[in-house]
Amino acid sequence: MSESRPHLVFLGAPGSGKGTQSYHLVNQFGYEHLSTGDLLRAEIQKGSELGVKAKQLMDQGQLVPDHLVLELLKKNIDLSAKRYIFDGFPRNGAQAQSLDSEVLSGCDYRAVYFHLPLESLLQRLVNRRVSPDGKHIYNLVTNPPKVAGICDHSGEKLVHRDDDHEDVVMKRMEVFKTEIEPVLEFYKALGILVEIAAERPVEQITNSVIEIINGAN
Repeated sequence: MSESRPHLVFLGAPGSGKGTQSYHLVNQFGYEHLSTGDLLRAEIQKGSELGVKAKQLMDQGQLVPDHLVLELLKKNIDLSAKRYIFDGFPRNGAQAQSLDSEVLSGCDYRAVYFHLPLESLLQRLVNRRVSPDGKHIYNLVTNPPKVAGICDHSGEKLVHRDDDHEDVVMKRMEVFKTEIEPVLEFYKALGILVEIAAERPVEQITNSVIEIINGAN
């Protein structure tokens, strides 16, 4: 893995393609994909002190506070030896500032915003299906599995997540629009924000991300 490649902070609404692009970069360039949700679940499963704290909050229906998420990230990364894709954090302006000052301070990184119109996001999410472990993502219209309802990789039945139903999606989009603007403004002010039109074919989007990586060298 070339140390000259930047770390990446992936930004975008649910369904904008962050997971798909992360999968390609992990396989092609050896990036480490950091999903805060996955890290939290792993800590909870291990029964660590951090995991116990997070589980207590989640069981009460509360959000895991930023300082615990930052602690989780610091515990699971080695910025000098590996290059990372941060996915799922930051979600608001305060988190963007904390990630920059407490985790990525002094590091070379780019914030990549996958921009997709609301109508396209709605179509993607309502038709999205995922493998039970969440690692493989399909779209019934644009990227269907070879066998209807079955994951190409694991052979397991695909899942239609509860939060991918239309009424839930619309509420999520409203929250996202409110929260993302300060994040974009923060990274724009730092001069590291790159916006990608995410309505194009997957291969074209991947090429755009690769250009960002190579352009930083």
